[in-house]
Amino acid sequence: MAARVPPATALPRRRLLQLAGAGAAGLVLAACGQDASDSAPSTTSSTAGSSSTGGSSATTAAGAGAITETPEETGGPFPGDGSNGPNVLTEAGVVREDIRSSFGDYSGTASGLPLRIRFEVVTAATGVPVAGAAVYAWHCTDDGAYSLYTEADQNYLRGVQEAGSDGALEFQSIYPGAYDGRWPHIHFEVFPSLDEATTAGSTLLTSQIALPEDACAEVYATSGYERSASNLSRTSLSSDMVFADGWDQELGTVSGTVGEDDLTVTLRVGV
Repeated sequence: MAARVPPATALPRRRLLQLAGAGAAGLVLAACGQDASDSAPSTTSSTAGSSSTGGSSATTAAGAGAITETPEETGGPFPGDGSNGPNVLTEAGVVREDIRSSFGDYSGTASGLPLRIRFEVVTAATGVPVAGAAVYAWHCTDDGAYSLYTEADQNYLRGVQEAGSDGALEFQSIYPGAYDGRWPHIHFEVFPSLDEATTAGSTLLTSQIALPEDACAEVYATSGYERSASNLSRTSLSSDMVFADGWDQELGTVSGTVGEDDLTVTLRVGV
């Protein structure tokens, strides 16, 4: 479907963040025009029994030390944050952990295998958790559609959560599908507070989680993901329009068992 093909990637940008307790400001990074490398790092992850684990050394426990700032990426054509069409952020009920069902004036539940999405938000320069930060997360359905846009009568697979004192928060969702032309991913925006998020205020970061190849292959081998399996075979991280210039800080770690509630993707986000 033509509506699912994203437009040209917006130039990456950084928002200036006052570093908590450090008295210094983060550096605004310039747009990156680096070409994709033919020898890109492998996304293969180890497997123990029926568990899938992603291979990103950047994803560790919150507060484990300084990390590189997470790259700024496009919010894509279907953000639902008011910047391009509908705004779900100001709707009552958007703050929720389980984003599998629609809320408010909409009803319906997204099909797909369960996936927990865990964010650990830290100050990149120090690794100190950013308590009280809020994350808006959204992604496509198991067959590559987006609520509020290609599925205009639904608002599922979108939600906001507030980070605890450890900078961590989670969503209960489904494993996203792969649509034509893009590597499997999860969109997110980081806000300085829950109030900023639910008033569609200023963001600290807009970025995406890249899902590990082996986990995608295992999920897409199950019923309902046939179109995603076909689309995955025609793309790669090194050719993806968003991740081609580097994905080390955006590759999530997947743990748990495919088809079970413990399947989790984790990303440590540096702002």
